[in-house]
Amino acid sequence: MSQLRDMRIFSETVDAGSFTAAADRLGLSKQFVSKRIAALETHLGARLLVRSTRQLRVTDLGLAYYERIQHILQEVDAAEQMISNQTATPRGVLRLSAPMTFATMHLGTLIPEFMQRHPEVTVELALNDRTVDLIGEGYDMAVRIGTLADSSLIARRITDSQLVACASPAYLDRKGVPEAPEELSAHACLIYGHTQRSEWTFRVGDRTRKLAVSGPLRANNGEMLRDAAIAGLGVVVLPDFILADALADGRLVEVLDPFRPGGFTVYAVYPQHRQTSLLVRAFSDFLVERFSEAGTRRSARLEGVIA
Repeated sequence: MSQLRDMRIFSETVDAGSFTAAADRLGLSKQFVSKRIAALETHLGARLLVRSTRQLRVTDLGLAYYERIQHILQEVDAAEQMISNQTATPRGVLRLSAPMTFATMHLGTLIPEFMQRHPEVTVELALNDRTVDLIGEGYDMAVRIGTLADSSLIARRITDSQLVACASPAYLDRKGVPEAPEELSAHACLIYGHTQRSEWTFRVGDRTRKLAVSGPLRANNGEMLRDAAIAGLGVVVLPDFILADALADGRLVEVLDPFRPGGFTVYAVYPQHRQTSLLVRAFSDFLVERFSEAGTRRSARLEGVIA
């Protein structure tokens, strides 16, 4: 058995946190993974992992060994990828996590297009607004929105988006158009999320200001809040990719334009050990390409509506 393969098995086990999870990722049996790591420990003459019925713990020597072999494995992967990229096409399973609303509005059409380009690709898509543990839960990559926490993940910008405050014409006729963020205290606000204290951020002069808001509806789905705003239930602040069509056809009208809250970035993120994957890189390239085209169209449409 190749020592290099045993290194890979050990590295995957540390990443996954268990023999079972590592075996699932590698397509091997749990017993085989355990056996190969035991053989590696015998070869090295050192204990790398401490096994118990409840958890798997990496020893200090095991952690030092893990950190050293990452460079080796990445160099080997890069060398193999350099050769295979000359003739290879993306194939295999792409395990992808993405936020619910963003995925339903955009990835539902883009993923089939990508798969038609690359018929040997299978996609396993999980829609979830929580921040998943890519390594621990076995994902190849994820789409994430907003500020990224410090981590060892590789992040690639896909597109930018802008938060827009808006309401229906009927609601504004009934309740009046707010001229400053402070006036929202007299308005029904439709709130994303379920935190105890709800705040919206606006730009006042050269500073940002957070204001507490309240209203009749909270939800963790942007499309539902958009539709509630269209129905005249109140004011909503959502990303422009959710609101663009409703703003374009007049079902919603932007308010507080001079105080627009800040925008944010949409990223493709993936673990370092996946950065040489042809499939991950191909899908990332595809998203950048398609969102660049869509962003140009959306900006032109929005500028025409809110100019």
